[in-house]
Amino acid sequence: MKKENKNIGAFLSEYGVFIALAILVVIISAISPEFRQPGNFLNLLRQASFNGLIAFGMTCVILSGGIDLSVGSTFALSAIVCAEMIGHGVPVIVAVPVALLVGVALGLISGLLVTKGRLQPFIATLITMTAYRGLAMILTDGKPISRLAESSGDSLLFKALGKGNVVCDFLPAIKIPIPILILLASFGIFYFLLKHTTFGRRLYATGSNAKCAALSGVNIDRVKMSVYGISGFLSALAGLIMISRVDSAQPIMGSGYELDAIAAVALGGTSMNGGRGRITGTIAGVLIIAVLNNGLNILGVTSYYQNVIKAVVILVAVLADRKR
Repeated sequence: MKKENKNIGAFLSEYGVFIALAILVVIISAISPEFRQPGNFLNLLRQASFNGLIAFGMTCVILSGGIDLSVGSTFALSAIVCAEMIGHGVPVIVAVPVALLVGVALGLISGLLVTKGRLQPFIATLITMTAYRGLAMILTDGKPISRLAESSGDSLLFKALGKGNVVCDFLPAIKIPIPILILLASFGIFYFLLKHTTFGRRLYATGSNAKCAALSGVNIDRVKMSVYGISGFLSALAGLIMISRVDSAQPIMGSGYELDAIAAVALGGTSMNGGRGRITGTIAGVLIIAVLNNGLNILGVTSYYQNVIKAVVILVAVLADRKR
């Protein structure tokens, strides 16, 4: 009997998040016919791409035993740097890579505060979150930057990042948005990185027991710097996709995105103490958050209740992790 219960517990621990996702989709589909339309599913996945990219970076940071509260501010500041450059006539093929490098630099600053400054990750990224948001306000004087496509020297290239679609040869009637393809490609990269590379093994070792990992020859500081740089890069990429989609950049964009990313990672079964978790669980957590947001919007539930529901979801996920 004990062995049977153990097997059930192991099964739920491995696949519980996917079962929860399936149940959620079935329930909302049964309540709302609008939700189960193919066009809505594509829109849902497009919306999930922003949180998904940020959550992949957050997964790496949390696996290392840290946390990154600055992802929303990095999202905004990197996007604003890109928008400002485009507004001043810098070509898109230059502005986009520079903005991505800015995202990496912002992440590395957080990493330096954690590794060299010996600050707790929560405090370090709380500082950078506040500073980056302030810089975003300073650069824009608190005002949005609009009509980016008109200012761009190559408006089609800029629009493609957030609004472009790819037609499948085997399903010509369906156009897959480019943000979804970027999300899927990123998922594949991080699945391989965490599961089949030396970096992945060192990352898990660092989060499980940093002292033992250091004694085994792992450069702990380098690993932590790397994950914060990765988090900054993915946050910047998500920001660029966003401004391409909405054709404007605002200093308040990305506010609260750290909550959604942490919720997705926690729901996916990644331990908040580090050292244990899977990128497959994170993508399932991202989809749960996206389904909740999309379904509640369709059902007419106000954003105030949505925030409460998200908080409850995070609480349940963290309590489940503590129980495991």
